[in-house]
Amino acid sequence: MFTEEDRRYLLEIAHRSLIEAAAGRRYQPEGPHPDHLMAPAAAFVTLWKRDGALRGCIGQVEAVMPLISSIARMAYAASQEDPRFPPVLPAEVPELRVDISVLTPPEPLDPEAVEVGTHGLIVEQGLRRGLLLPQVASEHGWDSETFLDHTCLKAGLPRGAWRDPSTRILGFTAEVFGDDEH
Repeated sequence: MFTEEDRRYLLEIAHRSLIEAAAGRRYQPEGPHPDHLMAPAAAFVTLWKRDGALRGCIGQVEAVMPLISSIARMAYAASQEDPRFPPVLPAEVPELRVDISVLTPPEPLDPEAVEVGTHGLIVEQGLRRGLLLPQVASEHGWDSETFLDHTCLKAGLPRGAWRDPSTRILGFTAEVFGDDEH
């Protein structure tokens, strides 16, 4: 979907946003930008420490803003607003590795159709909602049922809640790329 040049460009935007966020500022990339990167798109930005530990991950599932803006906003949010971590400090920025996941629109998915490494999942029941990106199951070596169970846990639901008829399962795919590829 994205060329190598597109990927480098988007990663540059994410890194610039991290630098500005750590300094207490928001970054809005100035144009002109390639038209295809201005199309609305849903994206997640994940931050990793050099030792492989997660440092932040925030995204949006709905394509409500241009991809360029989404990457800048999600990089800011991953570094400053992830409730699991304190805000990223300026000294940390050079040590962080960035991954970007650009998502397809979620669609209803039968549990039997879940493909580990291909699908990301959203599990919804009542007001509870959990999301795991496609790469999470592969990184942990999970099978599809374990992936569904962990998505339920992320939603604050018990394992196996995906079997309940009142639970809605949505799937999506993502183009994932990051600093390790460059």
